[in-house]
Amino acid sequence: MTTNYDPDSEAALEAETLALFTDLKWTTANAQAESAGNCPVTGRETTGDVVLVDRLRAALARLNPDVPADALGLAIQELTRDRSAMTLVQANREIYALLKDGVKVTFRDQAGIEQVETVRVIDWDAPARNDFCLVSQLWVAGDPYTRRADLVGFVNGLPLVFVELKRHHRRLKHAYDGNLRDYVDTIPRC
Repeated sequence: MTTNYDPDSEAALEAETLALFTDLKWTTANAQAESAGNCPVTGRETTGDVVLVDRLRAALARLNPDVPADALGLAIQELTRDRSAMTLVQANREIYALLKDGVKVTFRDQAGIEQVETVRVIDWDAPARNDFCLVSQLWVAGDPYTRRADLVGFVNGLPLVFVELKRHHRRLKHAYDGNLRDYVDTIPRC
């Protein structure tokens, strides 16, 4: 890949990483120009949203064709529920179970009968049925700070991959202390 970047720069590393993910059949997008109320690249309502709800809704509908839209909406509510008051371990265990086993929802069908369905979130058997999107320069607003992540990978609209890029001469500990830990501390919904 030919770039106009210094080959040792983070921009060159980002371009090569985007190319790698493109080769892996991920769609890619650059969200650097998005602002608080204007997120056309990702489809988010605000930069405070960390889930790409339109992509999530489309994926759930594709993976669960016989589940009514209202039930899918309940699954989206559960997946996007604010877990910032939980410990990171608790929140991760809960999300892991939802991703692995699906989201159990209770709703009333058209006849008014209560139904229970498990909404699949990820197709583990046929990965190509999932939606993979890598977004570069993603602004995320928290309380009270706004941060920009280098790369965030969304699977079916859910942020499951976080990549912090550093020049090869930078220490990995700096990326952790100066960036990743800072995101967790300043944007707790992430």
